[in-house]
Amino acid sequence: MGESISEATIISWLKNVGDFVEAEETILEVATDKVDSDVPAPVSGVITEIRFQKDAVVEVGTVLALIEVVDEKVVGSREKALGSRNEVLGSTKDELQVAKTHNPQPATHRLQPTTFISPLIISIAQKENLSIEELQTIQGSGAEGRLQKSDVFNYLKNRKYPLQSLPQPTTYNPKPTTYNLPKINFVEGKDRIVEMDRMRKMIADHMVYSKQTSPHVTSYIEVDVTDLVNWRNENKDKFQEKYSEKLTFTPVFVQAVAKAIVDYPMINVSVDDTTIIVHSDINIGMATALPSGNLIVPVVKNANGKDLVALVKDVNHLADSSRNNKLKPEEIQGSTFTISNVGTFGSLMGTPIINQPEVAILAFGIIKKRPEVITTSKGDEIAIRSMMYLSLSFDHRVVDGFLGGSFLRKVGDYLEQFSPLTPEGGI
Repeated sequence: MGESISEATIISWLKNVGDFVEAEETILEVATDKVDSDVPAPVSGVITEIRFQKDAVVEVGTVLALIEVVDEKVVGSREKALGSRNEVLGSTKDELQVAKTHNPQPATHRLQPTTFISPLIISIAQKENLSIEELQTIQGSGAEGRLQKSDVFNYLKNRKYPLQSLPQPTTYNPKPTTYNLPKINFVEGKDRIVEMDRMRKMIADHMVYSKQTSPHVTSYIEVDVTDLVNWRNENKDKFQEKYSEKLTFTPVFVQAVAKAIVDYPMINVSVDDTTIIVHSDINIGMATALPSGNLIVPVVKNANGKDLVALVKDVNHLADSSRNNKLKPEEIQGSTFTISNVGTFGSLMGTPIINQPEVAILAFGIIKKRPEVITTSKGDEIAIRSMMYLSLSFDHRVVDGFLGGSFLRKVGDYLEQFSPLTPEGGI
C-alpha cells in the first residue's frame, strides 16, 4: 500500500468464500485516505475464509482472508477444489491455535548511537519525519539489535499525529485558557449537520499541524505572462494534434518551479528538529481539487529532468487519475515542493498552507488582461497585458526573506521569459 500507509478501509469483496481465484486476479477493493486500490490474489486457490467485511478499517499487514493453495487444472474441477475446503479450514484453525500459544516475546534490543542504520530505514524516517533520536527509541529485532523495516512500521502504527516528539509551538502563557468557545447557533429543521468524511478529517489535521509547526510568511509578486499566453493560444491545437495531449498552463508552471529550485536548492528541503534535509530529487506536488470537494496532491517525480512534453503527459495523467479516483499510492508520495493553481477558481491570489514536511508552497493566481505601462523603443506606452500574481508561503524557521523572495522572483522570470523545452526544441 506504500511505505507511509498504515491502514485501509475495505470497499467491497469481489469474491466470496468457496470461490476459486487465479493468481493476480482482483479479489477486493480497498481505500486509503486518498486512493482506492485493487488487491489481487497472491496465489491460485479457493477462498476458505474472509475475516473482515465491507467498511472495516484494517491495519496494513493484517490477514484479510485465507486461500487454500490449489491448481484448478490438477484438481480437475471446481467441485473437487471446494471439497477440500473443510480439511483446509480444520488445519488452518489448528495452525492459528499453535500460533496463539507460541506467542514469542518481543525483542528487547534498543538502538545504540553506534548501531548501523540502513539507507532504507533512513529513507522511511525522512518520509515519516522520524528523527535519529526517535529511531533510537525503537526496539530492534534484527541481529545485534539492528533496526528492521518491520520494526519501524510497527512503531508507526502506534505513533500519534501530530507527533509529540516534534517541536511544538511555544506558548507565552502556560496557564489554561479562559477563552470560552463561541456558541454555534443551530436552527432545528432549517440547518443541517454534515459529518466530516475520513479524508476531510485527515486534511483538517494536516492543515492545523502545519500551522502549529511552521511560522508561515507569504511573499507576492506580479508577473507579465503575455508572451506565454500568446504562445499557448497559438500552439495548443498543434500540440494536441502532434502529441494527443491537452496543453494547459500547469505543466509550464511545474517547469518554471523546477528550474528555479535548481537555482535555489535550499527551498527544496525538510526540517527535522535542528537538522535540514536537502532533497536531491525535485518532486513537484500539485494541489488538486476532487469532485467531492476534498483536496489531493499527486506528485510529478523528477520534474527538473523532463521536457515540456513529458511534463504535459505527467500532469494530464495525474489530473485525470485524480478526477476518476484512480491514483496509485506511489503517485501521491514523495513530494518535495507543492504548487496550487488557485486561479482555476477565479482567485486573484492566495495564501496557501505549507504541505508538511516541506518548507514552501507556491500559489498561481488567475491570469487577467488589463492596461499596463510598458517600456518600448518609443518610450513608455500603455498596452493590454496578461498579468498574474504569484504568492509563496514559506517556513520562516529555515527560509528567510532573501531566499523566499529570490526564489519567487526567479519563478516569475522563467514565466516572463518562457521558452518551451520539447524534444525537438519547439512544437
